[in-house]
Amino acid sequence: MASPVELTVYPDDCDAYGHMNQASFLSFFERARWELLAQGPGMDLFQRHRVWPAVRKATVEFLQQVFPGDRLRFEIEVVHWGETSFTLRQRARKVGGGDVAEAELVFVTLGQNGRPVPIPAGVGDLFGARLARRTGASQQFVVRGLATTAELVGDGPPVLFVHGFPLDRTMWRPVASALTGWRRILPDLRGLGLSEGPDDGYAMAEYADDLAALLDVLRIPNAVVCGLSMGGYVAFELLRRHPNRVRALVLANTRAAPDDADGRTKRDATIARIRRDGLGFLADEMLPRLLGSDTMQTSPDVVRQVRGMMTAQPALGLIGALTAMRDRPDARPMLGAIRVPTLVLHGSDDQLIPLTEARAMADAIPGAHFAAIPAAGHLAPLEQAVNTGRVIREFLEALL
Repeated sequence: MASPVELTVYPDDCDAYGHMNQASFLSFFERARWELLAQGPGMDLFQRHRVWPAVRKATVEFLQQVFPGDRLRFEIEVVHWGETSFTLRQRARKVGGGDVAEAELVFVTLGQNGRPVPIPAGVGDLFGARLARRTGASQQFVVRGLATTAELVGDGPPVLFVHGFPLDRTMWRPVASALTGWRRILPDLRGLGLSEGPDDGYAMAEYADDLAALLDVLRIPNAVVCGLSMGGYVAFELLRRHPNRVRALVLANTRAAPDDADGRTKRDATIARIRRDGLGFLADEMLPRLLGSDTMQTSPDVVRQVRGMMTAQPALGLIGALTAMRDRPDARPMLGAIRVPTLVLHGSDDQLIPLTEARAMADAIPGAHFAAIPAAGHLAPLEQAVNTGRVIREFLEALL
């Protein structure tokens, strides 16, 4: 959202009855947009790029009367960003007096020949949000120069969900959908899901800095951070590099220890095999280890969902994630210094990380809560979404 603009209502802005009418409101909305240009890149921004933003559609809702002497604050945010068009939502509020009007306007950028042309690079920065496109609850933001996809659901205190390997943001949907009353943020990490990935530059520090930058874009000072498996490694790094952004921690099916020599060798072997053979082997080999035996036998929908996620991931992003996990730092020395509320939850049937290791990690974190999720393997939020959601909700409610 761009910085608010304040304007004063004068008598000549009002009609014969002494109040602003709809024509004046439209004029004020336009004036606020011009003021935003004047305060930032300059009123000639579009002229410099040889394009013009033409209004294609405008919808306005009037909420209360406005009179001479009232001072109005206008807020502007982007709700859609396309190739040649964008949509702005403008709200007008009386300073100290509540909402007075809201407008949603669709603009098309026209070239000198009067035909639609792509929106020039840099124009989106004017509006702060840098929103690239929106599909349902999924939105795409430019974060540290990369197009990053995230789902934003609900209102309330923010909770940031960080997915595991080799998955994407959708693994958290079953749990997040039940946590009403909280603002749920589900991003795809760089190179995974629908997020753009660079050719190199994959590390836990990069993932953590990406998430901190995403919170900046969303204007969120801090959040409860829920990380599963690799997402837990990212959560530790976020706490290490950006401690003020972490209000509380949920560590699901993860560990603090780094890879040992054998683990690093296996990561390298998987990277080499992906480069040589593609991704076909990954789901077949990993599924029986990711999911508990009960899930494999009784939950074919979950098995299909996880297989679908795994086979849809870009090879470059998977290689980057394997590299980042192989080289991640040891988080064990920081456990005793964690001072934010922490929940450690773990599937009782996790074959990748023993339950005893997770319990020991919880014991090392001052005041941490521990919960074992019965009949769940390494992906408790998918295998036992109801129980996992209940445990997380109880933890979140205790923070209020």
